[in-house]
Amino acid sequence: MSHDTLPRTLHIDAPSPHVDWDTGQARLLTENEPWPRTGTPRRAGVSSFGISGTNAHLILEEAPAEHVPAAAPQTPDTMVPMLLSGRGEGALRAQAGRVADFLERYPDLPTDTAARMLAATRTVFEHRAAITGNNRTELVTRLRALADTDADTETGTAIEAGVAIEAGVVRGTGRPLGNPALVFPGQGAQWPTMAVKLLDDNGPFADRLQECRQALQPFVDWDLFAVLRGEPGQPDFNRVDVVQPALWAVMVSLAAQ
Repeated sequence: MSHDTLPRTLHIDAPSPHVDWDTGQARLLTENEPWPRTGTPRRAGVSSFGISGTNAHLILEEAPAEHVPAAAPQTPDTMVPMLLSGRGEGALRAQAGRVADFLERYPDLPTDTAARMLAATRTVFEHRAAITGNNRTELVTRLRALADTDADTETGTAIEAGVAIEAGVVRGTGRPLGNPALVFPGQGAQWPTMAVKLLDDNGPFADRLQECRQALQPFVDWDLFAVLRGEPGQPDFNRVDVVQPALWAVMVSLAAQ
């Protein structure tokens, strides 16, 4: 079903003369044949007849088509991270190769959807890598770079510490989780349009920032989103009573990720 192909019947080249093949629609497949999707579920029967007399017949039906929500168009500078892991270095490299093949096989699948699948639906193993890229071509190139890495040239110390193979490719090994400490920068860490890209592209970050925006509304006479975007009529972002609440909102929203 995955390959849209009806496989030929093994170990036989001609129909049995003991079966009335003219009755009904059953026929012997002597060659693989295309099995196109027609809009209705495809079904197949798989039989096993043991020499001891054990008979089993399984009916398979293809799963309903998964609804993939339309993603917002990615701009050339939209950075997408691909998170990979494996039980060993070889498994990690093999996974990188498979993901590169997948991205090339399904060119219409948005890369951010593939990245979300890797981050949310895969078991996380000890050996890990993060690959970032602004577009599909960059991601595939960097995934191939990881897949083709020569294990003999790697040192355990470098891998444990985390090492960049090339731009956009970082790998390392996982460590036991401890208690994280989050440090928020003070005034002076701000810049014009700070966090606007995340606000536009990252739904969870935007949701948290909206909560902070609502929490600030009773206490300020300006709008958090408008200040971050530098919209006309808003106070100076560098003003103390503006930048401090704005930094708090951005840092809290980042920490919530």
